[in-house]
Parts: sequence; structure tokens; C-alpha cells
Amino acid sequence: MATAETHPFTGTVYLTHLAALDVTGPDAEKFLQGQTSAQVGLANGHFAPLTCFCTPKGRMLANAQLLRLAPQHYRLVLDASLAESLANHLKKFAAFYKTELTIATSVTFVGSSAPDTSLLEQAGVTLPDQAYTHHTSPLGTALRMPGTARWLLMLMLEETPPEKASQETLQQAWQLADIRSGLAWLTAAQQDHFLPQMLNWEALGGISFKKGCYTGQEVVARAHFRGQVKKRLVHAHVSASALPQIGDSLVDKEGKALGEVVNSAFSDEQQVELLAVMNTKVAEEQISVYWQAQPVTLHALPYPIERLDPEALAAQLS
Repeated sequence: MATAETHPFTGTVYLTHLAALDVTGPDAEKFLQGQTSAQVGLANGHFAPLTCFCTPKGRMLANAQLLRLAPQHYRLVLDASLAESLANHLKKFAAFYKTELTIATSVTFVGSSAPDTSLLEQAGVTLPDQAYTHHTSPLGTALRMPGTARWLLMLMLEETPPEKASQETLQQAWQLADIRSGLAWLTAAQQDHFLPQMLNWEALGGISFKKGCYTGQEVVARAHFRGQVKKRLVHAHVSASALPQIGDSLVDKEGKALGEVVNSAFSDEQQVELLAVMNTKVAEEQISVYWQAQPVTLHALPYPIERLDPEALAAQLS
């Protein structure tokens, strides 16, 4: 297994592929506790755990990062293609609680390796120095992302982001940083398809095995404790002039499917890095992998594939 490049993301970019789903009201914490894989009480205005929402069969409807912005105000940061469908799904249960779900359309998302000081002053935030943590003011939030040093800013600004085309290279670089961090964010094309463990979510602290019931919890816990997860997220690269699409098959030399692409981005001209969910026997048996007849090289992930309890992570960051 090869060692991946570790060049960090550099620059500042508007991230139009993200959305914020706000959950507010006196029952917001209680409501979320019954729906999401996170121990919601750990989201304390400082620690921002990864989390996911599942079907009763344990398949992921969405994954997100959970922040508490105020005592009765939680925010889920997720792919924009999932915000409306997740809101509609959760509203079926929210009717029984004093809580509201709103897609925060006024939020501007900015990703940066070194946010501009004037922008931070305008938003009234400082940069947290630990991954999974955030600082929030009435005008915005600065969140330190897992992996290499970069920050996600959620700003209540009136400015209009530039056209996507003008930002395409930097947006690719941001997604490449996600790939190199082993972070796979679901899109609408992947709903109801993966168990959380298939995206290594428990290795990133995205599943609490110490909390009470939530939708899909029984299946997720059984898969973990019985060692039934036979597919895992992998990081790889391939020489190609076009990006592999979400869901594209990775195959062996006979053309038998071994896995499928979750995300991809150019790392250089004619070079693509990707995340894929792949059968665990590929690494164990050193099976050769191909995409469209091109050999695929697997890389080591930047974290071990073992359970990371969010309770322990929160204590470490407190």
C-alpha cells in the first residue's frame, strides 16, 4: 500500500456545495438525540462531533458535522444535495417535539487555510486550534476541520459568492483535502446505500456506542460488535484525464466489481485521487484494482480503522 501525498490545502474558497440545517427550540437536543448517531450533549458550543442519520436498516440518509450555536440552536453542516430531503425526513418526527428545522439560506460557506483577518473581525470569530472544535458569534462560526489544518467559516454576510467556475480549481483542492483526510461526505446519489462503518465513520468519532436508541442504532451496533462490516472506505489514486463519477465501479483484472467510487478530485494533471467503498479482502489479499482498465493504487489512510468514541474525543479536546 503506497503512501499518499500530504500537501495541505492552501487558499480561500467559497464552498457552494455545503448547506446548514438548523434545529432550534426547547426540545432540539432531545429530538436530535433520538435521531442521530452522535451523543448530542457532547456538542457543547466548543466540540463539534461528526454524526449521521440512518434508516431503520442502518443505511445512511446523510452524514454531517453537528454544532451547538446556542442553548436551543443546533446546526448540521452537510452536502447541499441532502439538506432538503433530510429536513423533510426529520420533520416527520419533529411534529412531536417543540422544535423547528430550517435550512439556513443566509449562510455563506468559506473554506480557508489562512482566513483573512478582516473577514474574521467582521464575523466576530477567532480560529480554534484543535480539529473538531469551533468558535461562534452572532455573525458567524469558525470550525477547524479534521485532518490537515484548514477552517470552515459559516458567515452571515451580505456579499454574493463568486461564480462557481471562477472557483473550480480551489473547490477541487478543498475536496482533495477531504479525500486525503479520509472524509467522505454523502450526496443525494448515495442515500440509503452505506452503513456508517463503510465510510469509516466510527473511526472518525462519528458514532456513539454509549448512547441510547436512535433510528438504525440496533443494526449499526450489531454490525460493529459482530464484526460484520466487509466493506470499508479506502483512499486511492489512478492516472486519468477524466474524474471517476460517484458510483463508478472499481474492478479486478477479470472485471469483477470490488468497490465503488464515493468522491474524486484531480491532484495533478492526469492524476486523480479518490475515496471508494471497497471489499476488505482487496487490501488483505493484495488484489489488483482497476478503473476503466487503468490500475488503481491504494494509499494508507491518515487514521487507524478502529473505534474512536466521541466521548473520549470530546474529553481530549476539552
